[in-house]
Amino acid sequence: MYVIFVVAIVALLVVADWETIQRNFFNAELAREMFPDVLTIAARNTILYTVLAFSFGLGFGLLLALMRLSSIAPYRWVATLYIEIFRGLPALLTIFLVGIGIPIAFGTRWPTLVTITLGLGIVAAAYMAETIRAGIEGVPKGQMEAARSLGMSYTWAMISIIIPQGFRIIIPPLTNELVLLIKDTSLLFVIGTTPATKELLKFGRDLLNTNANATPLIVVGAVYLMITVPLTQLVRILERRNARSR
Repeated sequence: MYVIFVVAIVALLVVADWETIQRNFFNAELAREMFPDVLTIAARNTILYTVLAFSFGLGFGLLLALMRLSSIAPYRWVATLYIEIFRGLPALLTIFLVGIGIPIAFGTRWPTLVTITLGLGIVAAAYMAETIRAGIEGVPKGQMEAARSLGMSYTWAMISIIIPQGFRIIIPPLTNELVLLIKDTSLLFVIGTTPATKELLKFGRDLLNTNANATPLIVVGAVYLMITVPLTQLVRILERRNARSR
């Protein structure tokens, strides 16, 4: 198997048209022209949109998780319905609905950041809600019983004891959700952008169309990896730490 692998690599090196590949995928001059805008505009916007959507999704997801765990049946029904709907719908459809469908229906236009935050955050909240619920349920029941025996109310025990411990359990999957949101920002091109609000993929795609060259996509892909790879490594570190603590 090692010999087959080496032979395949050598054959690829011999057969490939490296001049064409270099010209169309690794054009150094075109890559230099993308800087610093690819970082100061596209990457900055991508990170900003991710932070806004993640913050909204985390807050709303916590609320949904608590509704799922509530003893009041209508709260559980509403939260379950929301989670099942938005986990089942494509994120692109939700972005279309928030960014185009609702404004057309009501004859209004939301600020760009509001549209982006809702478009991505609504879907993220559905996934985070289930993650947060699993984390809360993973806290031993004795923690709540001990808090109540000390005279704490149920609400204060949840806020000060159960939820913090639950979040410690779910930090790795929440970090994974952050990575997914970074990549989902590439769907925002469907709602239209201005030169100042382009995210990474839209920035690279426009240059691809202008220059008929795939180098911008390679550069944009490298910037995505610069953002996501450290986060995925952080997830692995956190998972190992959690495993050792358990």
